Amino acid sequence: MKLHRIVVITLMSVLGLFSNRSNATPETDFWSWFQKNQPALFDFERDQERTFDRLAAEMHKVDPNLTFEFGPKDGGRREFVISADGIRDAFPKVEALFAAAPSLPKWTFIKFRPRRDPFDLQYGGVSVKASSISVMLERDGQKVGLTVVIPGYTLASRKTYAGIAILLLDQALGEYDVETRVGSIDVRAPSAATASAVPLSRLPTAFDSFFVTR
Repeated sequence: MKLHRIVVITLMSVLGLFSNRSNATPETDFWSWFQKNQPALFDFERDQERTFDRLAAEMHKVDPNLTFEFGPKDGGRREFVISADGIRDAFPKVEALFAAAPSLPKWTFIKFRPRRDPFDLQYGGVSVKASSISVMLERDGQKVGLTVVIPGYTLASRKTYAGIAILLLDQALGEYDVETRVGSIDVRAPSAATASAVPLSRLPTAFDSFFVTR
């Protein structure tokens, strides 16, 4: 009788494990790993390279285009941003991974890189102050076309300045809006023709109002 009971319990345990695995998805597997490794992730500065490598490997099991950002510690919590790195095809995976996220007391989970106050950049050997940047807006079908006005811009360095423009817009408007609501993006040097451009710091308000009023 005792042997029979042990066999039954063992079978029930195996069936339970099998059932749990049958309900597993890449998203739930990722969050299971995340929860098990919370101490290392929350204090990633102690071994940043190794922790980031492991985290990236786990995220790539969900989608190879996914990436992440950490916020600073604030009141015993940390932000963890799930990003598609601007790749539209990976947006559904960001949504799915975010939707599967558990509620954890030390973490705030955010889908897509959010809007942030733009900061000064050094990119491709060029230094740019965020306060010197302005942007012109115009209708581009159902989206908004943006012309980023950057002092020092030259046609010969167009590729570098285009990269700077994308990075600044990503900061000001966030990943989702840049990829879904921004149409054409151009870059120019300041001139009389760009006098109507708004400062980069005011771009989010102007951008949102553009959609409301049109």
